[in-house]
Amino acid sequence: MENTDNILEIKHLTKVYQDETDTGADPILADLNLKVGRKEFLSVLGPSGCGKTTMLRCIAGFETYNGEILVDGVSAAKPGTDRIMVFQDFNQIFPWQTVEKNIQYPLRLQGIKDKEQLQAVSDEYLKKVNLDGVQKKYPHQLSGGMKQRVAIARALAQKPKIILMDEPFAALDAMTRNRLQVELLNISSQEDCTFIFITHNIQEAIVLGDRIIVMSKKGEIKVDEKNGLKKPITPATPGYGEMWQRFHDALEV
Repeated sequence: MENTDNILEIKHLTKVYQDETDTGADPILADLNLKVGRKEFLSVLGPSGCGKTTMLRCIAGFETYNGEILVDGVSAAKPGTDRIMVFQDFNQIFPWQTVEKNIQYPLRLQGIKDKEQLQAVSDEYLKKVNLDGVQKKYPHQLSGGMKQRVAIARALAQKPKIILMDEPFAALDAMTRNRLQVELLNISSQEDCTFIFITHNIQEAIVLGDRIIVMSKKGEIKVDEKNGLKKPITPATPGYGEMWQRFHDALEV
């Protein structure tokens, strides 16, 4: 019987980037299989070029591939509002629209026209990311961390089943990054949503993830480990150092 606790199932995912003259190209992802549980926070580690972002883009429906990706048992070969991606780039929100209009825009595309409802939703999710009061500001008036909060609020407001996050905090300073980690941890515990979070930062993966996978340079999953440490997690948490070292060693090989 199919495990109904798994919201995402990837079966034999293979992706090759090649042009017409490059018929012998190696796959960036090779027969990858993965199941992700409902409301699970999955952290993904791996060296540059191992296919982490490609995997996320395949899940989002942005790439063609061989294999199968199922969300709640249904093929996810094309983009859909059940899977929303948050990028590293600060410029993923529209510069010509206010913060609240950025959040409301995809909701309008989904058919929500009532202005009071749109306002209530944007206000609700701005509060969740600690940005209450910036509704009328434009992106150029915001810091990098604030722009990422807007992107997260816009993703959450669409109530997706899965949020795909591609190193969203990588370009932020250390203090802002730590603050957003804490906020995202709180949000993820409250929302009925699964998170798949790519990072190169081992500490970030451990602090956020209910489960951590490490991908190899060949686009395969070489480590898949449940995070049994008690949250909130800091470097002083018992067992943290040993876990950090395991993932560090896996990335070095």
